[in-house]
Amino acid sequence: MKPTKPEFEEGKSYKPLTKKFQRKIESFTCTNCNTSVAGNGYTNHCPECLYSKHVDINPGDRLAECGGLMAPVAYFKKNGKESLQHKCTKCGLIKNNKISINDKITNLTINFSLRNRT
Repeated sequence: MKPTKPEFEEGKSYKPLTKKFQRKIESFTCTNCNTSVAGNGYTNHCPECLYSKHVDINPGDRLAECGGLMAPVAYFKKNGKESLQHKCTKCGLIKNNKISINDKITNLTINFSLRNRT
């Protein structure tokens, strides 16, 4: 049975409908910076600009219809593990994602600096 798609409220953080992770090995071209990214089944954002795409309700299910860009809005450590927080530029959904060893975290600082310049 396919999970129902919940109605999303802008800016609200949601927990997955189930804890089930579906590993999908997919390579992609980043919609934000056009970098070619070799997926490993755990890749969910571009290692260069750190943007993601709103394609999942639960990790790997590809059930989200939104398709908006997920901008990196925060970097944090919890229990010694580094994570990024992404916010969808289309619907406002907020999700946390683990950092990859390939991520260019220094680009996050640059992105925040450029975004806050006005």
